[in-house]
Amino acid sequence: MATVKTTVYLDATAYRRIKTLAAAQGRSAADLIRDAVSEYARSRGQDSLPSSLGAGRSGDGTLSERTEALLEGMGEG
Repeated sequence: MATVKTTVYLDATAYRRIKTLAAAQGRSAADLIRDAVSEYARSRGQDSLPSSLGAGRSGDGTLSERTEALLEGMGEG
């Protein structure tokens, strides 16, 4: 994969933490930052699904086929 050079300004505390984490993992700080940026972009990209998707699963595979019947009369008087 082709890379592009960029500059990121970090506060001193964050930089020290990244350097410490990178050293503990035997990696460079730049490698750790690249992974973090990639994960951030992936998790917020157009392909990511809302975390609420599927939260209301009923387990009833016919529910969508019976929507009109189930909602009949709702909102009336």
